[in-house]
Amino acid sequence: MKKQIIMMTLAVAATGLWAKASDTNDSKLRVNPTESKVEWLGKKVTGEHTGHIDISSGELIIDGGKLSGGTFVIDMSSITNTDIEKSDMNEKLVGHLKSDDFFAVEKYPTSKLVITQVTHEKGSKYQVKGNITIKGITKPIDFPAEVSLAGDKAFASAVITIDRSEFDVKYGSGSFFDGLGDKMIYDDFTLNVSLVAGQ
Repeated sequence: MKKQIIMMTLAVAATGLWAKASDTNDSKLRVNPTESKVEWLGKKVTGEHTGHIDISSGELIIDGGKLSGGTFVIDMSSITNTDIEKSDMNEKLVGHLKSDDFFAVEKYPTSKLVITQVTHEKGSKYQVKGNITIKGITKPIDFPAEVSLAGDKAFASAVITIDRSEFDVKYGSGSFFDGLGDKMIYDDFTLNVSLVAGQ
C-alpha cells in the first residue's frame, strides 16, 4: 500500500512538471517567415522608394496571453524594390542598397531586433522597447505595436521608424553632407512589419 502511494505521488509530480514545461514552451511562438512580411519605405527630396525584405527567423514570447518579448533576424540579402518597373533600374537600386554606400550586405548579411521591454496599453495595443542592430551597430528603439492571439497563433503588426544615420548609412544624407539639393535622401526610413507566429 505504501509503495502504491509513493508511485502515485511520483506520477502526479511528473505530470505537474511535464505540464509546467509544456506551458513554458507554449509561450515561445516561432515566427513563420513565409506568412510574415516586412515592407520598407525610404524617402528623398524628389520622391520615394518601396520594397520588401525577409525575416529569416524569430520568435514572439507570450506570457499570460500577452506579449512579453521577442527576437527577429532580418535577411539583408533579400532586399527587393517594388516601385521601379524597369528591370535594369530596379536592379541598379537594389544593388546600390546592398553596397557599402548603404547596408554593406556582403559584410553584414543580417540585422537583428531584440525586444527588451513591453508595456501593455489596452486590448491588442502595446508599447515596445528594444535594441536593433544594423551594420554591426546596436541602438535602442521604441515603437507601438498590435498583437492578437488566435488559437495557437499570434499576429503582430508595427510600423518602425529608423534613423539610418545612426547606423553609418551616410549616402545622400543631409546630416553628413552639405549642398545635396534635390539629391538628398532623408535619414528616416520605415518598416511596416506584419508577423505570424505559431508553435
